[in-house]
Amino acid sequence: MKQKIMTKKIPMKRPFAVVKLQQGVRLAWESHAEPMSGTAQKPVEVSAGELGVMFLGHSSFLLQMEGANVLIDPVFATRLIVLRRQRRPGIKVADLPPIDIVLLTHAHMDHLNRPSLRRVVRATKAATGQAPIAIVPEGVEDLVDVLGFREVRSMKWWGETQAAGLDITFTPAKHWGARMFADTHRLFGGYVIADAAGHRVYHSGDTAYFDGFKEIGERLHPQVALLPIGAYFPDTYRAVHTSPEEGLQAFVDVGAETMIPMHFGTFRLGREPMEEPPVRLMDDARKRGIEAQVRILGEGETFVAPPREDSDRRDVSLASASKSA
Repeated sequence: MKQKIMTKKIPMKRPFAVVKLQQGVRLAWESHAEPMSGTAQKPVEVSAGELGVMFLGHSSFLLQMEGANVLIDPVFATRLIVLRRQRRPGIKVADLPPIDIVLLTHAHMDHLNRPSLRRVVRATKAATGQAPIAIVPEGVEDLVDVLGFREVRSMKWWGETQAAGLDITFTPAKHWGARMFADTHRLFGGYVIADAAGHRVYHSGDTAYFDGFKEIGERLHPQVALLPIGAYFPDTYRAVHTSPEEGLQAFVDVGAETMIPMHFGTFRLGREPMEEPPVRLMDDARKRGIEAQVRILGEGETFVAPPREDSDRRDVSLASASKSA
């Protein structure tokens, strides 16, 4: 009698591109399940010496600093190819003030949206006769240099530049920069933007938690930290993204006075429930006793910090853009 030999089937590992494609199809399908929500607002009027930080959704912000208007990772598109946003942008392009600088943290499509950038350039040029400056990571220039910007500057980690009266430093991050799959030469990171009034804003870009937060805090001393808290589940996503608890730890490491969370609620990028990130963030902040330092902004809301020399460092306010209209 012949002995039956049992063999174990070894599952074949799917190529990375196939895995990402399958994930994208599933997320795109789910992104159309509910209608979009949210209403665009008008920008808040920020006085001399004040800092205005308007949340536009996802990782997009409008900064108002000493008369300069700065956009970071502006995305006004309803869809990223087939992935539809869940909430409308916090402001319409037509309602933006003339933009002086556009900062782009990396080449991913939910941060560098070429149609949105073209619209910003056209709107500013129509209002002032002059297009904004774009500042990008090294290796990203080719994606924006034909969009109409007056100038495109590229930066390496810890590089410094000046524009519109602001000092800008490009900071490290733990992420990846390829727009597709093979263009891994593209750099990625965040920015610290400082004005003459003493305000310093840190936008981390997309990042996982890493020791670099402490160094950024020690070297640049930001006042306000814009930090990501979404797209962390399954746990493998945390190789390039932060959980809410890790985002809060990053805030502590940086040593800023105020945390404004981002990278949640707009695009369905992870498998966690859309409403979970800010809830977990505030639960952890309360446990640490620092909930007063965390400001969760709705799309179109503006965080306003007063002039540094005239007030206590923690005297800040939250203004709704709709109240200033």
